[in-house]
Formats: sequence, structure tokens, C-alpha cells
Amino acid sequence: MFKNILLATDGSSASEHAAKLAAGLARSQGAHLTAVYVVDPYPYLGLADTNPMGLYAYLSAARDHAAGAHAKVMALCAESRPPVPLELRLVENTTAAKGIVQTAKDEACDLIVAGSHGRSGFDNMVLGSVAAKLLQLSPVPVLVAR
Repeated sequence: MFKNILLATDGSSASEHAAKLAAGLARSQGAHLTAVYVVDPYPYLGLADTNPMGLYAYLSAARDHAAGAHAKVMALCAESRPPVPLELRLVENTTAAKGIVQTAKDEACDLIVAGSHGRSGFDNMVLGSVAAKLLQLSPVPVLVAR
């Protein structure tokens, strides 16, 4: 049914749970898995106005974090029998939801799998919900793992 599954990862425990689900689904469907990590500079930009080196340090740390998140997905896919075919993508300079949806379009994915942190109330209002935005923006089905 699914040929190319997109996994949105941020290295959190919620995205690790989503990765296990996505890898298992890809294995059972004989599908290809693409893992995307989006580096969203916008939350930091207000602080970086006074120190451009701060933005550079933020982006460098985010790229390192992305490499760690990708490594976890690579290990998960490699230990699967049979191994799950995996592509890694890093997207920068956009919001998480827009970067994930654009990658799904670019890679011709037919499902997006994302974890949910389970925020509610004030935290969700202030921090927003990438999962909720994915549901609004995505042209393909979205599986939200909790």
C-alpha cells in the first residue's frame, strides 16, 4: 500500500517512537523510508539580532543534533530484517511543518509519520503543534505516533 514513507525526526523520545513505528511499517509494506530533520532558525532569529555568531552556533548545534537523530534512525533500519531502505534529508531555513510537507512532495512520499510530544493547553498554544500543522498542510496521510 505504501511505497515511500517520510519520517519526521527531531531526536526526541516521541520521534524515536515514531521511527520504530515507521521502520516497522516500511518493512511490512516493502516500502522505502526517508527521514527528515528540519532545522528551524525562526525561534532563534530574534535573539541573534544582537549576535550573528549566536545564530551560527545555534545552526551548528542543530546540524550536530540532526546527525545524531539520523544515526538513531539508520541503526534502527539497519538492524531490521530485512534492512529497511533509508534516505536522510536535512532541511533548513523553514518551519518544521512546511519543511516536512515540502520534503514529502519532493520525495513523492505517500505517508508522513511523526511523533507527538502530547502538549496541551497553554504549552500547545505557545509552542504550537507540528503534528497539528502537518495535518492541516499535508496532501498525503499523516500518522501521528504517541
